[in-house]
Formats: sequence, C-alpha cells, structure tokens
Amino acid sequence: MSLVALTGFLAGALHVVSGPDHLTAVAPLAAASTRASWQSGLRWACGHSLGVVLIGCLLYAFRSALPVEAYSSWAERLVGVTLCGIGVWTLRRAMSRRLHIHTHAHGDSQHVHFHLHSERTAHPPAAASPHAHAHAAFGIGTLHGLAGSSHFFAVLPTLALPSLVQVVIYLTAYTLGTMLAMAGFAEVIGRVVTATSRVGLVPYRILLGTLAISALGTGAYWIWATGWAAAS
Repeated sequence: MSLVALTGFLAGALHVVSGPDHLTAVAPLAAASTRASWQSGLRWACGHSLGVVLIGCLLYAFRSALPVEAYSSWAERLVGVTLCGIGVWTLRRAMSRRLHIHTHAHGDSQHVHFHLHSERTAHPPAAASPHAHAHAAFGIGTLHGLAGSSHFFAVLPTLALPSLVQVVIYLTAYTLGTMLAMAGFAEVIGRVVTATSRVGLVPYRILLGTLAISALGTGAYWIWATGWAAAS
C-alpha cells in the first residue's frame, strides 16, 4: 500500500512540474496573487484533479465510442489558446503597474514603503480580485486535466492494480502530489515577484514580461504542434 501511495504521489508531482504548459499557466496567476500565491497553485491542482477524474470516467464509460485522439488534439489546442490569453493578460498587467510610495515618520526617523498598483487606481484595493483569480486558476487547471496525457498518467496505472482500495490510494496520492507540487511552485513564484517588486518597477515589469512571453510562446507552440500532429 505504501509503495502504491508513493508511486501515485511522485507521478502526480512529476507530471505537473514537468509540463511547461502547466508552469507557464500557473506562474502569471501566482504573480498576480503574491499575498497567498500558493492558493493559485492549489486551486489549479484541484481543477486539474477534477479534469483527470472526468476524463477517466469518460474513457471508462465510452472507451469503445470516444475518439480519444481527436478529442485530445482539440483539447490541447484550447490549452494553447488559453495560454496565449494568459500571456496577453500578464503583459497588460505588467505595463499597467505604477509605483506608489508612502513616507512614514516615527519620531525623528522616516522610512519609505512602496507598492505597485494599476494606473486606474490611486491606491490598490484591500483585496486584488482574489475571487476572479480563484475561478481562473481552477478553470485552467480543469482544462489541463481534461487535455493531453493527464488521463494516461493518472488512470492507466490503476488498470494494473489488483484491488479497488489500491486504486483509491493511488489516485488520492496522485492528487496530493499534484496539489503540493503546484502549490509549492506558485509560492516560489509569488515570493520572487514580491522581492522583485521591492527592487523597483522596471525589474518587476521585466519579470512579468518574461512570464507573459513564456505563456505566449508555449501557447503558440501548443497550437502549432497539435495542428501539425492533426495534419500529419
């Protein structure tokens, strides 16, 4: 049982951190939620797990009628389009940030605090649209779970397991591995973005621009690769 759990955990963690489409999708969302960046990764992983379960059920129920290759190709293209959308959104966010400085006096000494906010607001709101980010992360994770090889990583190994208990243990461990790995990645991204924003506006824009270009490039490649594969 422990070997099944360990295998499932490692398979889930390796799958999410080895996918450039996963990382380039979560990184901009984590960068936009620096106060609790790990939550973006966790919500993405929850959506991803839901997508894996859904596609697994579909494959099992309609395994003789479902055109898996055609479905997977179109789902991958949709992932590419979504990544391009994330890239454009992140690029706009990077260019719209402004530096806001506060000066505080404590007795005879003064110190400065600064933060970044949209050019359309004089001061950032108390909560920078965490609700919208939560839905986006969960929805994108679900799309990733429905597309590509996720179902093969999660579902096919269970066919070799002799008992239902082992199947449940494997899938549970797979889900936990997915959640912990992506939450950790998102937290690292959030901390890097926060540290960069304290250096200044230009480094912050460069970092977000890099994330945006990564998402756009990965999305464009995903669309091209799936289209080429379908044509061939």
